[in-house]
Amino acid sequence: MIELVRLSPKFERHLTEMMDEWWPAEGNDIVPYAIRKNDYRDFGSYLENLDIDDEAAREKGLVPDITYFALDPGRDIFIGAVNIRKYLNEKLLRYGGHIGDGVRPSERNKGYGTEIVRLALEKCRELNIERVLMTCDRDNLASAKVIQKNGGVLESEIADPDGGELVQRYWIDL
Repeated sequence: MIELVRLSPKFERHLTEMMDEWWPAEGNDIVPYAIRKNDYRDFGSYLENLDIDDEAAREKGLVPDITYFALDPGRDIFIGAVNIRKYLNEKLLRYGGHIGDGVRPSERNKGYGTEIVRLALEKCRELNIERVLMTCDRDNLASAKVIQKNGGVLESEIADPDGGELVQRYWIDL
C-alpha cells in the first residue's frame, strides 16, 4: 500500500534516489513537470520552490498547485509523484488538467499509477474540486487506462500546438 506525502527534509534521500534513477533514463520524461522544474540536487531550493502558493500564483500569473510524492512505507521509497492544480487557466483547461502524475521507471506496470491517481482524487475532494480534468497524449495507452480506471470519461481530442500530438481530455466527476 502506498500513501501520498508532502516533501520534507526527512524525505531528501527518497527524492534523490527516485530522481537519480529517473533523470538519466533515456526516453523517460519526468512527469509531472513540477518535480523536474527545479534542480533536485539543491534540496533546500527545490523544496522551497516545489509548490506554487496562492500569492505566488497571483504575482506570476500561474495556477496554485500542490505536489505529493507516492511513498511505499514498507520499502521506504518513493514510487512516483502527483501534482494537483487547484483550478485551471486556459492552457491547463485545454492541455494540462488538474492532475499530472508519474511513476519512476523501475516501478511501472505494477498498478501504482492507478493508485496514485485514486489517492490524488481524494486530495482533490479535500480541495473541493468537484470535476477533475486529466489529459494524456493519445498514444499513451498506459495513462489513458489509469484515467479510465479512475472514472475518466473521454470528452475530446485536440492537437497540442507545441508538439502536434493529439491530447485526450478526460473528465472525472467526484
